[in-house]
Amino acid sequence: MDTQVWRGFASDNYAGVHPQILDAIVRANEGHQVAYGDDESTQRLEKLFIRHFGEGAKVFPLFNGTGANVVSLQGMLTSWEAVICASSSHLNVDEGGAPEKVAGIKLWTIPTEDGKLTPELISQQAWGFGDVHRAQPAVVSITQVTELGTLYSVDEIKELSAYVHSHGMKLHMDGARIANAAASLGVNLRDFTTDAGVDVLSFGGTKNGGMGCEAVVVLDQDLGSGIPYVRKSSMQLASKMRFISAQLEALLEGNLWLQNAGHANEMAKRLEKAVAEIQGVKIVRKVQANSVFALLPLDVSERLQKRFRFYVWNQATGEVRWMCSWDTTEADVDAFASAIAEEISVSK
Repeated sequence: MDTQVWRGFASDNYAGVHPQILDAIVRANEGHQVAYGDDESTQRLEKLFIRHFGEGAKVFPLFNGTGANVVSLQGMLTSWEAVICASSSHLNVDEGGAPEKVAGIKLWTIPTEDGKLTPELISQQAWGFGDVHRAQPAVVSITQVTELGTLYSVDEIKELSAYVHSHGMKLHMDGARIANAAASLGVNLRDFTTDAGVDVLSFGGTKNGGMGCEAVVVLDQDLGSGIPYVRKSSMQLASKMRFISAQLEALLEGNLWLQNAGHANEMAKRLEKAVAEIQGVKIVRKVQANSVFALLPLDVSERLQKRFRFYVWNQATGEVRWMCSWDTTEADVDAFASAIAEEISVSK
């Protein structure tokens, strides 16, 4: 496979860095700046997050999404408390046990059909309050967009937050693809976070055109006092933070965050439409953001993966996941759909 020209549909992390973000990094490289977040870019970024999430929002830039989730939750929990999350969540499945290993966090997991939690599902683990023998449920973590490509509506998040808060717990959102969610819902970022009752947010920028830019965003003003210390002790405090902040600033100061996410979503819709016309392909989940989940015969997937990278999501069923990115082109989608049709025809 020629690494200079190949295009993939495995992950939006495979995409390169948006040119405007590269330019922002270069501009941030001029002269000396105070380290550890006291730089000009980070100061401007703090005002940007207030603009997008409302007064009182506090932003803490850091290196990666796993770090954002772990630092967020550490700042929300005491040592005897636990987090309720979907069993399919990135927190549970794809972070190498970091919540448990690094932070000592107990995860109470719940199976879901679509990656989304509901009050009824949460109630399966929201019990045992005051029982010294049970790790105390203190935080519910949801993912927007979920790992299965599904979206929570604004009303669904409001309902969740009301339930969570009524039980004395806090609501965390893993927003690795938060921009894709906003683009799909057609709402502002604060509409389904601050105004919907989310307490702490992991904000993702890397999947939306960044080189490496994530953040913890504290929306509940009664939380967050320990985040600076947790960020440092979790090895997520960047000395040259200006280069992380500059990336987020480039995304959020205009509409680049929304343009990139909207484009990725549109390419997923284009891919859905293209493969739906191919006999032998079955779309198995709603395409609500920038991912397409489908069923393919395993032999077709094996041959196709030699031409385009993507993940087989479930080896037993043949379910695959195709991700579109900010830089996915119509030609990429059309070429991929044609390759799928070709490989299926070989199997007939």
